[in-house]
Amino acid sequence: MAALEAYASRNADEVHTDVLLKARQACYKSRDAFYACLEKESNKKPTEIASVGLLYPAECKALRAQFVNHCRASWVKHFDRLYCKNKRVRRLLDDGGETRRGI
Repeated sequence: MAALEAYASRNADEVHTDVLLKARQACYKSRDAFYACLEKESNKKPTEIASVGLLYPAECKALRAQFVNHCRASWVKHFDRLYCKNKRVRRLLDDGGETRRGI
């Protein structure tokens, strides 16, 4: 608790502009544009590597740069993990009811 109070007293007037409303909205907008590009270009071979093992095609490289530029690194990593998890769940549900176990 003392460490938190020391940090708060040291940085009392500091405003993190990247978490304010307009910056968050810009982040979300660039995130949505990048992931829409991933869905649109899903038939192309992924050649670029993002965080947490996410692969994406070169056509989405500019949108990825905007996404990384507008969002905090921790947010980018979080959104990439979330996208990969949702994609994996969608793939498992769309598997047609076939199980991968030998039942």
